[in-house]
Amino acid sequence: MIDLNISIERNGEMISVGSITGSDVSDAVFRYGETYLSSPDAVAISISLPLQDEAFSPERTTRFFDGLLPEGYLRRSLAHWIHTDERDYLSILHSLGRECLGAIRVTEKGEVAEASYEPLSAANIQELAKEGVSKSIDLVMKSRLSLTGASGKVGLYYDSQNDAWYLPHGIAASTHIVKQSHVRLAEIVENEQLSMLTAAECGITIPHSFIINTGSRKENEVLFATERYDRLLSQGNPEISGLPRPLRLHQEDFAQAMGISAAEKYESADGSYMKRMFEILRQYSSNPIEDQLKLWDMIVFNCLIGNADAHIKNFSLLYSPDLKSIRLAPAYDIVSTAIYEQNVRTLSFSVGGMHSIDTLSTEAFRNAANEIGIGERMAMKRLSDMCDRFIPALSACTDRLAGEGYTQVFDIKERILRYGGISHI
Repeated sequence: MIDLNISIERNGEMISVGSITGSDVSDAVFRYGETYLSSPDAVAISISLPLQDEAFSPERTTRFFDGLLPEGYLRRSLAHWIHTDERDYLSILHSLGRECLGAIRVTEKGEVAEASYEPLSAANIQELAKEGVSKSIDLVMKSRLSLTGASGKVGLYYDSQNDAWYLPHGIAASTHIVKQSHVRLAEIVENEQLSMLTAAECGITIPHSFIINTGSRKENEVLFATERYDRLLSQGNPEISGLPRPLRLHQEDFAQAMGISAAEKYESADGSYMKRMFEILRQYSSNPIEDQLKLWDMIVFNCLIGNADAHIKNFSLLYSPDLKSIRLAPAYDIVSTAIYEQNVRTLSFSVGGMHSIDTLSTEAFRNAANEIGIGERMAMKRLSDMCDRFIPALSACTDRLAGEGYTQVFDIKERILRYGGISHI
């Protein structure tokens, strides 16, 4: 019998919002608790799960909560580790749900909350870089935290003042997401850092990121670290293991907000994902005009850099600490997939009726602006400005990373210019 307590952090305090109950994943449902619903401060944990007395269907429950979990090989390996089927998302969530993306926590009723940080040595970090996904699985299971996506990644705590890394245990929160290199995609770490820095240079808000060099410049011995925008460190935070405790900020990706399963994160025919994303911002953002323009810029940039993996789980909404306002989250997971010959060039969602990097054009963006309901003149001006800034920004960031010793970025830059969307617009 399934009976899981669902909590959310608000202003640093964990509050029970409801539960998931059922006999198995086929009939398990989420329901808000009566006490929570009666509170004047009650807020829905997802746009797709509005406040109501009735339980949500198993399908709607699955689409949101399954969206908190890893995908692909990492998920299959974790399922094998805990002796369950990868489709049994609740068993996996029960194992990993103490620390999810955003501010949700999944626990058993009456579970004692424990939290600590375990120091990681330089050798531990080097091992993570060398062994890739196998090591990240080990760390994920030790820390019992859940991160979405299909790549090998782990959530760690970084003490920047002392350049020290820690593994969270129990309900302790991480501050950074650390990704390994990809065995099939050469120099993916340098690619992502170059892409993210170029985005920032073009005026897009991103979380701080950096490359962890484990002592060797050989392939697969560097890591990509991104500061979590859904964690907040500030003066006066309580401490865990002598370290300031990060506060959790709630977030949900657009797949969760739209009630779309992770399996459907890539748009099929007539999905209208782009239009639906802008509709959500118009209806729910506390600054809908600014956020729509920011989302437009993100989509334009992903097209220019040649990121065919910019699916709807790679765009998110970020809630305020009190959960009462919603804004578009900073851009993340920006990488030029177009530079790899083995990768498809099909866009994750259509832009103005175009479904491929190779068919992008100014006219496609003009059509997109009209479809999503933002001013054509403003949208096309921002497209033009982004195109003008793109190559100088890419060049400046290439020189910056090369100056840090990552000279392979010169080749990455040339491949972006040759194979990315900038060559078509």
